[in-house]
Amino acid sequence: MKNFITSLRTHWIRTGIILLVLVGGGYVLWRRSHPAVAAPTYQTGTVEKGTIIVAVTGSGQVSTANSVQVITQASGVVQKIYVKNGDQVKAGQKIADLELDQEGKQRYSSALSSYQSAKNNVDGAKASLYSLQSAMFNANQKFINGVVAENVAQGTPAYIQQDADWLAAEANYKRQVNVITQSQNALNASSIALQQSSATVYAPISGTLTGFSLQTGSVITAQTTTTGSSSSQKIASVTTVAIPTITINLTQIDVPKIKVGDKTTITLDAYADKTYTGKVVSIDTVGSVTSGVTAYPTVIALDQTNPDILSNMSAQANIITDSKTDVLIVPSTAVKTTNGTSTVQIMKNGKPESVTVEIGLVSDTDTEIKSGLSEGDTIVTAVIQSGAATRSTGTTSVFSSFGGARGGATSGGNAAIRRAN
Repeated sequence: MKNFITSLRTHWIRTGIILLVLVGGGYVLWRRSHPAVAAPTYQTGTVEKGTIIVAVTGSGQVSTANSVQVITQASGVVQKIYVKNGDQVKAGQKIADLELDQEGKQRYSSALSSYQSAKNNVDGAKASLYSLQSAMFNANQKFINGVVAENVAQGTPAYIQQDADWLAAEANYKRQVNVITQSQNALNASSIALQQSSATVYAPISGTLTGFSLQTGSVITAQTTTTGSSSSQKIASVTTVAIPTITINLTQIDVPKIKVGDKTTITLDAYADKTYTGKVVSIDTVGSVTSGVTAYPTVIALDQTNPDILSNMSAQANIITDSKTDVLIVPSTAVKTTNGTSTVQIMKNGKPESVTVEIGLVSDTDTEIKSGLSEGDTIVTAVIQSGAATRSTGTTSVFSSFGGARGGATSGGNAAIRRAN
């Protein structure tokens, strides 16, 4: 009888353990299939009146439109300096004299020969013009004193011949005028090339000399391109007092939104704490394509001159396309638009409630509300916790909620078995 009771006790202990395992496992499975739902939390804001600005942004650089390089193709040793950095110079003013080296002399002689040849061509073209002018005049007089004076009928051989002689002489004269123009252009080009190769360096325009560092005894070496032709070497720049301009590239999406005259605000990387104002003065509507991307260069002129703004500085521009003042504004994150209908959630009694609104201007951050809301309304700008189900990811034993029952039962069972033995 005693053994029977002991065996029965052991049986119930084992049954209890199995029941604990089944209940604990079932609870875990139920929790996993029915995760806890957290209450949503909302970020709110207030409907306010203010100014909304719609702008197109772009980045670019300060243009070099008010700067010209002082260049030379001469090579040799600097013998004399006539100016210093920061001086005001006039167009054609001497900058420096060089003692040409062998290559410099050869280059100058070649440029001089080309200049003299171009000058001879101009003189010869002018001489031919005088002859052709005389021939045209004679043909005109022959026509007037001939068929016109004698009332020769149009269409007769004599009339046609004299009229054709006059027209041909006139055409030859006009063609020679064009030849002189072409020859003069070649002479101007050869004159510039001769000046670039000469031992004297001149200022190309009037302005302030910048970036000039030549000293007496400095050596200027000959410069050539990859094809072996001569190239110019920059030795300074001359800048003028002009309104700085910013050139930015706009996308094909943004360029239709702007027009000449639009106001802009500009910031420069060099002066991040300052903001400058200007307006759009030019839009290249042809644009250019690079690697399949179309860009439209747009030029912005600042409202004032500023000597601190230097060529090629990086700039960011906001082109203002529209603006309104004293209107209701909400953060754009608060507005949801579906199928053309816009809604905003307002807080009532601690709960969000959707209302239909009519929107106006939309900027990068804000949206104008024309109707549907009032100043001071509390609105939902974002949902911090959406109310999604939360799921436990811990590795706690399924028996942890039983306060160590598994260990006690096992110990008790073992004890009972030992007593039975």
